[in-house]
Amino acid sequence: MSICFDESRGTVHLTNGRISYVMQLLDGRYLLHRYFGPALRRWRGTGVPQPAKRSYTTEYGDTHLYFDALPWEFPVAGRGDYRRPAFSVTGPSGAPVSELLFQSWRVLDKKPGSDTLPVTFAAPGESETLAVDCVDAVSGAALTLYYTIFADADVIARRQRVTNPGTRPLCLTNLQSVSLQLPAGSYDLLTLYGCHAREAQQSRAPLHQGAQAVGSRYGSTSPRHQPFWAVLDPAATETAGTVYGCMLVYSGNFNAVVEQDAFGAVRAQMGLGDETFSWTLAPGETFETPEALLTYSGQGFNGMSHNFHTVLRRHLLSPRWQGVPRPVLFNSWEGMYYDVSLEKIETQARLAKELGMELFVLDDGWFRKGNDSRSSMGDWTCNTAKLPGGIEAAADLVHGLGLKFGLWFEPEAVSRDSDLYRAHPDWILQVPGLEPREGRHEYLLDLGRAEVRRYLLDVLHRYLGTGKIDYIKWDMNRPLTDAASAALPAHRQGEVAHRYILGLYEILREITQSYPQVLFEGCSSGGARLDAGMLAYFAQNWTSDNTDARDRTDIQAGFSLLYPPEVLGAHVSITPNHQTGRTTPLETRFAVARLFNLGYELDLTRCTPEERAAIAAQVATAKAQQDWLMQGTFWRHPVTRPGDRMTSVVSADQSRCLAVIFRTLYDPLGEQAAFQFCGLDPAREYRDTATGEIYGGDELMEAGLTLPPCKQDFAAYSVLLCAEEETDYGHSTADQ
Repeated sequence: MSICFDESRGTVHLTNGRISYVMQLLDGRYLLHRYFGPALRRWRGTGVPQPAKRSYTTEYGDTHLYFDALPWEFPVAGRGDYRRPAFSVTGPSGAPVSELLFQSWRVLDKKPGSDTLPVTFAAPGESETLAVDCVDAVSGAALTLYYTIFADADVIARRQRVTNPGTRPLCLTNLQSVSLQLPAGSYDLLTLYGCHAREAQQSRAPLHQGAQAVGSRYGSTSPRHQPFWAVLDPAATETAGTVYGCMLVYSGNFNAVVEQDAFGAVRAQMGLGDETFSWTLAPGETFETPEALLTYSGQGFNGMSHNFHTVLRRHLLSPRWQGVPRPVLFNSWEGMYYDVSLEKIETQARLAKELGMELFVLDDGWFRKGNDSRSSMGDWTCNTAKLPGGIEAAADLVHGLGLKFGLWFEPEAVSRDSDLYRAHPDWILQVPGLEPREGRHEYLLDLGRAEVRRYLLDVLHRYLGTGKIDYIKWDMNRPLTDAASAALPAHRQGEVAHRYILGLYEILREITQSYPQVLFEGCSSGGARLDAGMLAYFAQNWTSDNTDARDRTDIQAGFSLLYPPEVLGAHVSITPNHQTGRTTPLETRFAVARLFNLGYELDLTRCTPEERAAIAAQVATAKAQQDWLMQGTFWRHPVTRPGDRMTSVVSADQSRCLAVIFRTLYDPLGEQAAFQFCGLDPAREYRDTATGEIYGGDELMEAGLTLPPCKQDFAAYSVLLCAEEETDYGHSTADQ
């Protein structure tokens, strides 16, 4: 790794030996972007477009350089660049104009942390950080841009700090975390969109002149769009081609815009800033942007995913949970819904233990007055008519059976029918004089207020302080509306949504640091707030309320573009499926879930003895393979037939591979497809542990493997390969 300065050319070059990022000063005043891509030994000014005369624009001196053609590293508005700015601040003049001037650059001894936002971390030698100091000549704002390049992941971490050194307030209205300039060319744009029960769907379309944008105004990142974009070669595939990817380490409103100008050049941005956001920066105060993770891959989407997976696993997830197998859990929701009791808990937990599961999770219903969602949210007092002895009795019961105990919470919400709301109606987000909107019979608490945060922390400490809770499922089931706070003056209401997220992070920081042994799982009506910001506190996240095996292949494929499989909750549930009504075989439901964070969510008393025996074999298989799967590399494979999916994990030493192939519909007249593997050692021999057949790694990757005909829809096949020298295959009857 190195950060190299060339004073003669006014350049700085960041490289880890695999990728390079180059910036250059124009006349020592302006910071330009010059290169991002495969590693260079040195940049000597190549690839820079030659100046050519343009009209209807503004010139920089007599050089035929134009402000709306220069590749700005961090562009501003009002001085001749008419593309989207990355920085908008209004100072004493009131003019929406900035002139961002370079001051200095310096290499930091260590990557700076944050007291308010989740950011990646690195030990000495694992990263190098460049700080670039600039000043806005119009408003006087001081801006420091941070660039961190990691030694073990082809990722650049980007964020900013803005300080007001003056004597009058400044108003921030747009502050991107990253702005990347790409040379003119033909590109596709990939984003992830969706809705409840249909998260992380992939949208790929040619990039065109003008701006293409995704974002969220939901107060959370939301299921509508992931805080992510990828700009790529139109020929890029899962395994080949150029991909530039970016994700935001943040859990609230965001905007992501990719703009191609009339000459074909591309500006891609991610961060805060739309009509809902503003921030008053008082004299002496500093504002931090969320961190963005920027990656380059020359090996298609899998290469991008591997880069993101590496940086999230090693530099964002809590060290307590890095490489640690997660317990196979049983969740009570689809087996009990709101109608919980100690008798049901004992019955389900006893069966779960017999089948080899390790964690029993009591979902919603334990605190409700009735068996619906209309009351009690916010009070968090156990209904002892349902659970005599309270949560401690339930925990003791489950622990006595040899299982860990988990509990569901939705701390951010409050019911109208609750003691908390009756005592503190002003604690919710609301506009004075306007009846607030309910969502799922709930309001949202104003987490920007210190007294609200203290109340929630006291509740959580009361339960977690008993030492009897091993897992928390933290849910959030409605978006923000009426985003106004009684604690802020009128001119600062544009800060409410961001302050809500900062308040959430403050709560999560205290709770996860106070109880490092507790496993936290994030949930928001499924995957509505599954983002890198939450992963800094939650070692796993519930991927979707839709547990249908067919739909989950698409949902998990989308999320796997960004997130490693062990953080994505995947449950085997009942059939016909509660969300879709679709019937799929038990072995298919397990196969689709087994590469991810495995759990079960169904009424075990309704399973036949044969089904329970199959589940026991599945759990034993999953536990035997857990260690090497968590350390392995996840692959998505190209397939030839619509409706087919193939995913796999290859162990770190390439000695093992577990592949799952899903086929939607049986086609008796279709050509038999060959499924090609990825990531194997081409010089090694591999044994299929189910058939005993031996294949070369090169053979499996180039020629592929065909499957025996199966006259069944929604069929899934698990193929476990072990190198010939391996003897402990880590499989059971579930793989036969």
